[in-house]
Amino acid sequence: MLGSCARALHTTYDTALLDLDGVVYAGGEAVGHAVESLARARAAGMRLAYVTNNAARTPLTVADHLTRLGVPAEAGEVVTSAQAVARMIAEDVGVGARVLCVGGEGLRVALAERGLAVVESADDAPDVVVQGYGGPELPWGRLAEAALAVGRGARWYASNTDLTIPSGRGIAPGNGAAVEVVRIATRWMREAPEPRVAGKPLPPMHRESILRTGAERPLVVGDRLDTDIEGAVNGGVDSLLVLTGVTDGAQLLAAPPGRRPTYVAEDLRGLLEAHGAATESDGGWRCGGWLARVADGELELSGGGERVEALRALCAAAWSAADTAPGVRGGVPCSEKALARVGL
Repeated sequence: MLGSCARALHTTYDTALLDLDGVVYAGGEAVGHAVESLARARAAGMRLAYVTNNAARTPLTVADHLTRLGVPAEAGEVVTSAQAVARMIAEDVGVGARVLCVGGEGLRVALAERGLAVVESADDAPDVVVQGYGGPELPWGRLAEAALAVGRGARWYASNTDLTIPSGRGIAPGNGAAVEVVRIATRWMREAPEPRVAGKPLPPMHRESILRTGAERPLVVGDRLDTDIEGAVNGGVDSLLVLTGVTDGAQLLAAPPGRRPTYVAEDLRGLLEAHGAATESDGGWRCGGWLARVADGELELSGGGERVEALRALCAAAWSAADTAPGVRGGVPCSEKALARVGL
């Protein structure tokens, strides 16, 4: 079930570990209510950190972008998957290791900060190949160099394996797609290699965030179940899902246990609110003025009130049904009518 919090989240947790795209901004512009909500949370004493799987930009570039949007940020408040994978390589292979970098400036800077020597070719005898998102201009030849080096025995790392990345024109291939190219090109090897991956939802990214922020009571804030929320579950910390990005109501209701957030909110105003629990009542689950129940494999919603309270009641009903009667419609009650009633 979704958790409850009698006090506002920004006074309960000491640090918000915020995803960026779909949470703070979308298409380069600030998401509605993000600027003022983050300002109020910071003013009340909550520390803010911006945690992104995108390895292309440096923390300074990301911080400058946030500041231009009205969210004052410093480079030290930005944590990237490039930093996480650079730490992994330095710890695994050692400072001074020769690294063939297939990615953008953010990855190159992170490697240099860890004392790793960036090389350009498979012929430079790299100890390591590392892949990070390099933008749409990444030359095909860089992937060829990566495949050649892995084929010759270099250790293989990736900042993250997100197959797609949002762009102003739609969904574009992400770093995971580039990783797949190298995987396909090295299938001839007797023991097919697999990269070590740092980014969300895997533990190295969460570890990097905690090491850099010193958070003692962190709250992960994101819009994706498969990276942000799963990463929080893997890290053993609480999470807030906001509905300003890729996850919609139907996906949330169908979430398996490892991808269920602690809290859910329409947007970052949820940081400033207390979160009421859904409680069992009248054969269903009640939150605020809403009652959600499952009948004949379909979610039913009655009552009225705030839309997010309806969603919390629906989550309780859907997840309870999926966990206790997994044979019903593959474990997920049909939710279209119930969600349509509240415009989700």
